[in-house]
Amino acid sequence: MLNKERNVEHFNSIGKGHFPDLLGIRVTHIEEGKLHGEMPVKAALFAPNGYLHAGSIITFADTIAGYSTMAHLPEKARSFTTIELKSNFLGAKKDGKLHCECIAEHLGRTTHVWRAIVKDPDTGKKIALFSCTQLIIY
Repeated sequence: MLNKERNVEHFNSIGKGHFPDLLGIRVTHIEEGKLHGEMPVKAALFAPNGYLHAGSIITFADTIAGYSTMAHLPEKARSFTTIELKSNFLGAKKDGKLHCECIAEHLGRTTHVWRAIVKDPDTGKKIALFSCTQLIIY
């Protein structure tokens, strides 16, 4: 169930001064079973080969999935930790921004499973598919 106190402003404020803020990750929309975010594509996030570093894309998707979990923690849960993740890279982008839509596949009392789709918001082209399993901590 969505925790209404954990809104867009909440997540954008808790990221300040931490790794998500360094990458420019921002939450843009939250609803039951979903969370959306964006990240600017900037040269500082490129690998030496001139393309966006895979680690920056994984960090983006993992951050949005983590915020999704926090927004949907079961009653009495304290936190969570990632116990598994998988990424597939399908495309590249060299400027602008990326969009991530994270969708709940399973919202249990002990685990959550999230699927994140990272896209180019200008073209709709998929850049990466990401999934993770989160262990809920009581």
